[in-house]
Amino acid sequence: MKLYYSPGACSLSPHIAMREAGLAFEPVLASTKSHKLQDGTDYYGINPLGYVPLLELDDGSRLREGPAIVQYIADLAPTKNLAPANGTISRYRLQEWLTFIGTEIHKSYSPLFNPNMPEDAKTTFKTKLKSRYEWLDGQLEGKDYLMGEHFTVADGYLFTVTNWAKPTGVDIASFANLNAWHARVAARPAVQEAMKAEGLIK
Repeated sequence: MKLYYSPGACSLSPHIAMREAGLAFEPVLASTKSHKLQDGTDYYGINPLGYVPLLELDDGSRLREGPAIVQYIADLAPTKNLAPANGTISRYRLQEWLTFIGTEIHKSYSPLFNPNMPEDAKTTFKTKLKSRYEWLDGQLEGKDYLMGEHFTVADGYLFTVTNWAKPTGVDIASFANLNAWHARVAARPAVQEAMKAEGLIK
């Protein structure tokens, strides 16, 4: 399998999932600025939407969208418990988390990376993010991970987008549960491996 990624982008989430699952894959750098691969290939020819992540399967078929990709990865390695079994209420809880992270957190960060976005609009999105993180902080009370004792692909996704708080100026310093959770995820060996591979840490 090939995972098309850009360092520190939302593709870090499936990158973490791949390493947590212990699956063999080839990471392929796809610049979100030039939309070119390192060999000069036009990335739009691979993903017409131009963004990452994209997972190319062994049969050549391609899967887009992070929440779908991470569930596929989790299901390839069921003994790793990265996602509850399909058809269970716990699986729908995982999908609930992935949807919340994608629509309420991930998408609220997107305008903050837009240089053409007016500062007052950015302030609005920062305020929304802080309110969502305040709620998340309460949800993490007494828990090691979003769904309890076990790390899931939802934790990898939330970790990825929460890494954007510092560079965009979103202040989450006051959320003790959130910060303890973030440190716990950051310390996982597979997370360290993924971040080192993307040049995010040494």
